[in-house]
Amino acid sequence: MRTFVGTIVLLLVAAPVAAQNRPPRELRDFDQWVTRAVRDWKVPGLAVAVVKDDQVVFAKGYGIRALGSDAPVTPHTLFANASTTKAFTALGVALMVDEGKLGWDDRAQDRFPELVLHDPYPARELRIRDLLSHRVGFGDPSFLWYGRDWKQAEIFRRLRFVEPESSLRSSYAYNNVTYAAAGVIAGRAYGRGWEALVHDRILTPLGMTETVTRGRDLPAGGDIALPHDLVNDTLRVIAGVGSLVDAIAPAGAMYSNVLDMSRWIRFLLNGGRLGDSTLVQPRTFAELFRPQTVIPVESFYPTAMRTQPHFTAYGFGWFLQDYRGEFVAFHTGSIDGYVAIVGLLPERHLGIVVFANRDHAELRHALMLHVFDAYIGGTARDWNGDLLALYDSLNQAQVTRRQKREASHIVGTHPSESLDRYTGTYADSAMGTVRVELRDGRLVLSESAFLTADLEHWQYDTFTVHWRTPWRTPDRATFRLDDTGKVSALDFQGRRLTR
Repeated sequence: MRTFVGTIVLLLVAAPVAAQNRPPRELRDFDQWVTRAVRDWKVPGLAVAVVKDDQVVFAKGYGIRALGSDAPVTPHTLFANASTTKAFTALGVALMVDEGKLGWDDRAQDRFPELVLHDPYPARELRIRDLLSHRVGFGDPSFLWYGRDWKQAEIFRRLRFVEPESSLRSSYAYNNVTYAAAGVIAGRAYGRGWEALVHDRILTPLGMTETVTRGRDLPAGGDIALPHDLVNDTLRVIAGVGSLVDAIAPAGAMYSNVLDMSRWIRFLLNGGRLGDSTLVQPRTFAELFRPQTVIPVESFYPTAMRTQPHFTAYGFGWFLQDYRGEFVAFHTGSIDGYVAIVGLLPERHLGIVVFANRDHAELRHALMLHVFDAYIGGTARDWNGDLLALYDSLNQAQVTRRQKREASHIVGTHPSESLDRYTGTYADSAMGTVRVELRDGRLVLSESAFLTADLEHWQYDTFTVHWRTPWRTPDRATFRLDDTGKVSALDFQGRRLTR
């Protein structure tokens, strides 16, 4: 793989001019450090920008946009924001709060009557605040949106069939679908929808002219990094760039670059002010960074094992913690083949954004912590080596668990019925339909054109689900027989679908 090194950008158009034409002393070795980290984590392409005291003091692209191409990553290269989109959605709500069109504690159903949950009490009592802070009582039902062909209205209609995992507000559970609901509510309050709200009231005032709110709006043939993941232990370009998250866009569909995101960071570090103008009132802005939901440290990012925070929480679109006595707000983004992170040390007027085009490349955390340390001062820590070792051990532990599960395989069993008896359509109110067909002597499972898999017998009436999107981890599917011996149901992804 050839690596291309872009030109360092020290300021943005219409941004305050940096006093120097090279990185500040705190970042004097940062370029070499990032180059080494990109190599160590085997990332095809990465872009990073650092903001300090309302100036962009570092912005640079590394590597290439896609394996097999010579096109370099530059500070203008677009990557998936993924869940860093959530902070834009939260700000959109805040803008409507400022205008008196919404309140943080408005009942969600009053603003979005189609939003019906499984149980009457949480359905009636759910507030906008709950949607923005991941405390609705169940985690993300990804089977409603990932790779499915449903429109947004159908996704929300099926939400009523998702059973709660805990009581309302009793615990943190990350949820993309209900976060998207907050965006719908904000868009309705604006009168023109979430996309128009973000474009008109955030992107345009901040001058984020290269950012798009949905993957379908990416410019054809534009400067776009392609996603990568391991396929049979080989890093490859994968499908997924574009509209994978568009159906729940307020939760993670934006695409941007580090130059546009530097404008966003400058705005955030300036307390919601844009030059001499106040875009969002101080009291409203402060609510975004106030702990709303406590996150048990064991449910937080693995980096907490190294940073040892005294508190871990979620605000509105931001993870919150302390680090070396400093308040930190950050958010990651992850979707097939892309990663992102935006990190802020507000009291030091310091922020960083990192984009990369390899799935779950956790050097994003290493870069953020390295920059934080550079400005806090004191003994430097090798966050690159430290987190590389940490995630290697976590990945190895995962491999060991998978090998242990595979070792539990009972050999010598066979399906109860001939394969043609398992074919048919299986349905669940939440998940919809799954089709099982016999093709060329093998069972094939289909949820959608994107989600199609070959079934391989594992034991008894359980089959391994080998996705034809081969970067996805295989699943298991178990057929159930009724008391007459007829195949009647399919247990799959935590749901029981009946035939």
